[in-house]
Amino acid sequence: MKRSQKPYVQFKKVGGRLRPYYRMTWFQDGRRRERFIPLPDDPDSEEFDRAYWAIRSGTSEALKKPERDTWGDLIRAYRAHPKFTRLAYSTRRSYDRILNEIAEKNGDKAVRSITRSQVRAIHAKYVETPRRADWMVQIISLLLNFARNTLDWNVENVAEGIELYGKQREFEPWPDWMVSALDTAPAAVRTAAELILGTGQRPNAAIIMRHDHFRGEWMDVLDEKTDTRIEVYSPPSLRAFLAAQPKRGTHIIAKNLTEPLGYSAIEKAFRGWRTGLGAKAKPYTLHGLRKLAIVRLAEAGCTDAQIQSITNQTPEMIAYYRSRANRKRLSKSAMTMMERNKTET
Repeated sequence: MKRSQKPYVQFKKVGGRLRPYYRMTWFQDGRRRERFIPLPDDPDSEEFDRAYWAIRSGTSEALKKPERDTWGDLIRAYRAHPKFTRLAYSTRRSYDRILNEIAEKNGDKAVRSITRSQVRAIHAKYVETPRRADWMVQIISLLLNFARNTLDWNVENVAEGIELYGKQREFEPWPDWMVSALDTAPAAVRTAAELILGTGQRPNAAIIMRHDHFRGEWMDVLDEKTDTRIEVYSPPSLRAFLAAQPKRGTHIIAKNLTEPLGYSAIEKAFRGWRTGLGAKAKPYTLHGLRKLAIVRLAEAGCTDAQIQSITNQTPEMIAYYRSRANRKRLSKSAMTMMERNKTET
């Protein structure tokens, strides 16, 4: 085999075979230190060259230090502490459901990297189950306080003071007059509204959509419960609206070339616009647009299965909003019959 002449490459016998390594040396506390980073087996391959030059340029994943003070570290420390072990068994079980979810999705991420806007987005993601949404924020806050006050980590409790949903009414579908008023809304709010109505998604999932999620007649929408994207037919009205919008980045509502504007910023702009509409607009939220999408589908005569294929709503929620749509349709039919009868008489 032709041996590489690249500097710092050294071959070591491992398991009876010679294997190539990148040899790093440095001085620490007056002593010489060294580290051997494995390289691909074939020194004459393109794969070897890429790995070698990634190390030389400092961009190799192998050079990155593992995150310290991660959510996984924090959750393990909390579960081992009397603050958790002394809780009632039923309380620990309730906490564990949230702790497991956080550990599964963010276990290797640094605690200090979380932002207030990210906590708000998590809260909004679970808005259709308000109690669970509030639990997520409360457990995150509890963990951050434990990290700061018990473990002496240098972290801020960015979840502190976020307003919880508490006991909630169902989100009301928007009335027609408020949908018509979207012409006066800020561009980001108008676009968010069109995405929510046209996709049937939860607001946060709709707001972070990218241009490449739309491919002709089809679009990829996010099923937040399973964190997977599914292919759904894209309504022509939504396609026409998006085609008329300028492209400012990879995301439809762009903060910059690579990032979306984000739920918190759009929610703030929405609240400002809603205030300008007067007190009658106060009961309505961005989530009410998703409910309106369900009502419109029901009014169009869609089956529960058809509605669920688009919105991924629970059968119970679909039945609730279908009953409202049916009531409107039946009341219109009844009143029309009454007026017709009066005219004939």
